Amino acid sequence: MTDLSLLDGLATTRAIRRYTTESIPEEDLNKMLFLATRAPSGSNRQPFRFMVFTNSERSQHVKQLIAQGAQSLWNAKRSDDRYDQGSGIEDDSPKARMARTMQHYVDHFADVPVLVLACLIRYREPSPTEGASVYPACQNLLLAARALGYGGVLTGFQGFVEDELRTYLEIPEEVALAATITLGVPAGSHGPVRRRPLSNLVFADTWGEAAPWAHDPPGTTVLQSRFGPA
Repeated sequence: MTDLSLLDGLATTRAIRRYTTESIPEEDLNKMLFLATRAPSGSNRQPFRFMVFTNSERSQHVKQLIAQGAQSLWNAKRSDDRYDQGSGIEDDSPKARMARTMQHYVDHFADVPVLVLACLIRYREPSPTEGASVYPACQNLLLAARALGYGGVLTGFQGFVEDELRTYLEIPEEVALAATITLGVPAGSHGPVRRRPLSNLVFADTWGEAAPWAHDPPGTTVLQSRFGPA
């Protein structure tokens, strides 16, 4: 476990998409999932469930299945969002770097050390707010992974192969497949993340007007635009 404060963890937990081949010990998986299940949920019903896939034959099949969904989604997104146009053709641009990272991620998705399928047992009709009962647990999982020296990222790749997953894993219809989370030892590292300036994101009293107290700590590197010029 790293010597990491909660606030430092919140400020430095990156989306990790590149992993070494090192496995995650079951003891550490237990810690991460325990902390994930400490998250709040509506009426404290704890309707979230996690299916964890590591290195069994069944796990490998699930990873390969979701990898197909990952590749389908990225291929469409790469084209729709014009990753290979504009600043995307500049080798060192944020857009080009993101494209390389995502391509590597989906190309090696079936080899991730751990895959977690986050599920939600519905106790009422589907609602726009039901994610509030599963996504806090997902964030807890990612923060716990960070504290233990691992990294991960939340995706929606399972949605592209949901029917196949339901059949293969015998998941009941009342269970929503909320997210796919990959975990492993980072091939790179965590560190300060770049985000838009706080004044762009926090308003007071009037929409679009920054709160007068909303400012980034000294030394913060901000992201002015997602990809720079198109």
